[in-house]
Amino acid sequence: MTSHTPAFCSIVPPHLLERLAESADPAVAEAARRTLAVDLTQRTTRTERPAPAPAEDGAGKPRRTIHDAKNGTQLPGHQVRGEGEPATTDDTANRAYAGLGATYDLFLNAFGHDSIDGAGLPLRATVHYDEKYDNAFWNGEQMVFGDGDGELFLDFTLPVDVIGHELAHGFTQYSANLAYYGQSGALNEHVSDVFGALVKQHALGQSAEQADWLIGAGLLGPAVDEGTALRSMKAPGTAYDDDVLGKDPQPAHMDDYVRTGSDNGGVHINSGIPNHAFYLLATGLGGNAWERPGRIWYATMTGGRLSEDARFGEFARETVSVARELYGDETSEAVVRAWSGVGVSTS
Repeated sequence: MTSHTPAFCSIVPPHLLERLAESADPAVAEAARRTLAVDLTQRTTRTERPAPAPAEDGAGKPRRTIHDAKNGTQLPGHQVRGEGEPATTDDTANRAYAGLGATYDLFLNAFGHDSIDGAGLPLRATVHYDEKYDNAFWNGEQMVFGDGDGELFLDFTLPVDVIGHELAHGFTQYSANLAYYGQSGALNEHVSDVFGALVKQHALGQSAEQADWLIGAGLLGPAVDEGTALRSMKAPGTAYDDDVLGKDPQPAHMDDYVRTGSDNGGVHINSGIPNHAFYLLATGLGGNAWERPGRIWYATMTGGRLSEDARFGEFARETVSVARELYGDETSEAVVRAWSGVGVSTS
């Protein structure tokens, strides 16, 4: 494995935290500013380093360790649960352990991929990070979960798709390694939303029609009056419309593509466009989304043909090619229709 500089990837986007930091409510503003400061430190102190060594034995089995930061910021913190050990008295630690396992199960059982790197990489997570920390992130080596402030955001281990989303940034890091800016960055976020949603659907045994296609449902706290999740793949732009959070800015079509210099060029915003394409494909094909649609996206990411700075059109064309190779013309035509539905050309 070559050395690389993975991106700091968080589930709550900076544009949302920046809005909250300007809140007239001192408690809301303080929590958001603290979170932004911690995220900035994480984002700017990263150095190039080799990937962690994979497990030496136990192929086909997860290797999980859960650590407790005890509301500090030293990583990884005190280990509280290892692979195969009984549940602790800490529900947060147990949810993190289960969520890492659910993500491992999806990649192994649906795609034959052993852990997020395909070679049995041990999965490590830290819970209870900092005080009232309103985020969860993948830092290139491990998962980190805040407890939330209890009003706007609850414990970040509550939605299993948040865990799957962040670990999928590791999958991207070890596969197509999509650059974290502009359209390639939006695709990076999109891939994490796809596999986060698939982790939840796979764990619950839900078909594409049964799934809610929400990212972060159950994360928003009692101070949010009008909001169901952080993002909606079914209807981008509708996840929240709240006095405190503002309006969900995600577009569902290229006609509404957002050009911005913030958030690495809107990576958490414009991901709504490919997200909706995947939703259209999955519901159009029917059945389990981790089967044909998920396998097409997985093979696209691991096929070695994507450039690291791929734009939407390149990614879309590759999914069409992969669909034809795996399933034939009928499925590839369904992929074309899905991308056409969000205004992305595959020709």
